[in-house]
Amino acid sequence: MSASTVIGCRRVAKQFGHVQALRDATVTVHPGEVVALVGDNGAGKSTLLKILLGIERPDSGDVIMRDEPVDLHGVRDAQSRGVDAVHQDLALAPDLSVVDNMFLGHEEVHSGIGSRFGVLARRRMADRASAALEELSIRLPSLTVPVRELSGGQRQAVAVARAVMWSSTAVLMDEPTAALGARQSEIVCELMRTVAARGLGVLVVSHDLPRILKAADKVTVLWRGASALEAPADGLTVPDLVAAMVGYKAGAA
Repeated sequence: MSASTVIGCRRVAKQFGHVQALRDATVTVHPGEVVALVGDNGAGKSTLLKILLGIERPDSGDVIMRDEPVDLHGVRDAQSRGVDAVHQDLALAPDLSVVDNMFLGHEEVHSGIGSRFGVLARRRMADRASAALEELSIRLPSLTVPVRELSGGQRQAVAVARAVMWSSTAVLMDEPTAALGARQSEIVCELMRTVAARGLGVLVVSHDLPRILKAADKVTVLWRGASALEAPADGLTVPDLVAAMVGYKAGAA
């Protein structure tokens, strides 16, 4: 793999009972690069994301972070290495504010006597959340409203900003434009490019082939648990991706 791999895997296999979810998966993400991971249902995309996040462990093969093979034992392990994710369900608490959601699991408390009673440093948290959103050019009506009052695109933006705020290596995104309208989907794709421009690696699972081809630098296609194609996005078409997704090889009878 390249000496500049921030996150990826090499020849990973994973079996669940009689089901071979992955058999030979290789993905490489460089700093500042958006890589799209595509494949038909059951191709192994979700399993691969879970392995990169430490939720599942591979039966064989290597997970690579910052050029080194790593042995992840859980999500916290991946997070400690600077890797976070935007899940398809966003994992947001709808009744909590934008600020509280961005610090969920990372709450900051006042120093001194306040720390004894777990008093939250709300002003400091609000300032950090505001700065994180501003760095990504995300504008919201308020940071104190419950997340359920935001639009779908705004909630997606909050989930992305939260992941970026706690990442120093890579951000993994699972179907970030699912259930969004055309304009909201374009905004999320612009966010991907903004995140990559900060030097993070971005790995995106998506079924939205036309849009992800425009947003990605590179595409990796999984077919029946194996990497069937890895190529620059600007040299590919949607029919190219579909052919790889169904196992077609050029020149085959």
